[in-house]
Amino acid sequence: MAYDELVRRLRAAGCVFAEDEARLLLGAAEGDVLEGLVARRVAGEPLEYLLGWVDFAGVRVTVTSGVFIPRQRTAHLVELAAAALPAAGVAVDLCCGSGAIALAVLAQRPDAEVHAADVDPLSVACARENLTPVGGTVHLGDLDTPLPASLRGRVDVLVANVPYVPTAAIALMPAESRDHEPRGLVDGGTDGLEVVRRLAARAPRWLAPAGRVLVETGAAQAAVAADAFARAGLAAGVHHDDERGATVVSGTMPS
Repeated sequence: MAYDELVRRLRAAGCVFAEDEARLLLGAAEGDVLEGLVARRVAGEPLEYLLGWVDFAGVRVTVTSGVFIPRQRTAHLVELAAAALPAAGVAVDLCCGSGAIALAVLAQRPDAEVHAADVDPLSVACARENLTPVGGTVHLGDLDTPLPASLRGRVDVLVANVPYVPTAAIALMPAESRDHEPRGLVDGGTDGLEVVRRLAARAPRWLAPAGRVLVETGAAQAAVAADAFARAGLAAGVHHDDERGATVVSGTMPS
């Protein structure tokens, strides 16, 4: 299939970055295999599932169908986490999905001890594929419940990209996300902050003195999320990256 023809087909299907996608698909397959991938993309399946990977925050992350696809705005969360880690620090990535955040943090801070956890077995399998070769440890279970007790009071940075889309807003999401990523990966409850509140209540038991918890939210949710951290006894802060359209709320343990 010629590049120009592929670009036309992708653009007609509504792919905003048709030129970039065409180059990636042509590099991934040819012949009937390529035609099959193009047909799936034109039907709305996310490009990342077709390729089996995504470039995120400077690392290539394996992504399998049914696992949350890391968004580029979440690189802001990675930067804040890596900057907050002390030398040979301990980092935990909850609701880890593919393990993208943990993998990117390890790339920047290879001296860190990194753990990740997710309740979804598909996500845990994907995260292990990404993290085990670089020394990360992945646990299966709900939020912090599978973490080893030895981490209590030792975590320097606890990062979580939890589901934070309000239930009623899911219908307004782009079709490729709404129709192909499982609802449980994005549904944060009535106001989008149900999991954030659970995390805020549990974070202090794991954080080291002056340790930080970092979570991505929508800009309009930040004040409520910050209040949840403050109610848990943490010093709350809000961090915006206007270029990426990213908002991160932090909570810092007293030292």
